[in-house]
Amino acid sequence: MKIAGSVALVTGANGGIGQAYARALVQPGAAKIYLAARDVTSLGALLAESDVFVPIELDVTNPAQIARAAELVSDVTLLINNAGVAMFAGALSTDTLDKARLEMEVNYFGILALAQALRHTPAFQSGGAIVNVLSFLALATLPAAGTYSASKAAGLSLTRTLRAELAPRGVRVLAVLPVQVDTAMGAALPEPRLTPETVALATLEALEGTTDDVFPGELTQQVAHAFRNDPAAVQAQLSGMVHAIA
Repeated sequence: MKIAGSVALVTGANGGIGQAYARALVQPGAAKIYLAARDVTSLGALLAESDVFVPIELDVTNPAQIARAAELVSDVTLLINNAGVAMFAGALSTDTLDKARLEMEVNYFGILALAQALRHTPAFQSGGAIVNVLSFLALATLPAAGTYSASKAAGLSLTRTLRAELAPRGVRVLAVLPVQVDTAMGAALPEPRLTPETVALATLEALEGTTDDVFPGELTQQVAHAFRNDPAAVQAQLSGMVHAIA
């Protein structure tokens, strides 16, 4: 799709990657960019950077807010599901399901709920596009973030389902699968880390091209190449990062 003239919705727009998407969409001429956040005051100075930015209060786990947002963004042509949460818990290193449930609610059900709420918008019609910001951990599990990995794997399966369902309409559905990114959420992950801008720019390039699974930046591409050649070896390396059982 063409970014110029598009109407975009970016969830989690107050985070590092969300802000990078917002700024990246301005340059090629997006006509309107809805910036969604649970607390719109957290968007702060970002809103002052462009008159195409429109704040939207949206918690992707809140059905009432999703319904209200769907009415406000009925003209959206590009949906960027960027909102995400990582609790960095293993399956047995915690004795509660609360962290895993939150990750699944945001990282999987949030995408599904928005898709259902916005299914009649231009984003889900010919020429529209949906971008799901996932993680390379959708493909390989990091035990130190095991429940997060599971939620992102669920998000990848959903992305593939949406891609198949929307293909007859000519709608692009992209999965963005970066390795560690230099954000507040990714601060616990090792160096080197991708910049949020690398993720955003690679996504927009893919949107105007033909790539559906986006591995942004040289670092991600190196890991993806290694995974294609020997997935067991990559998984074995990640499996060394594990919490002690509680």
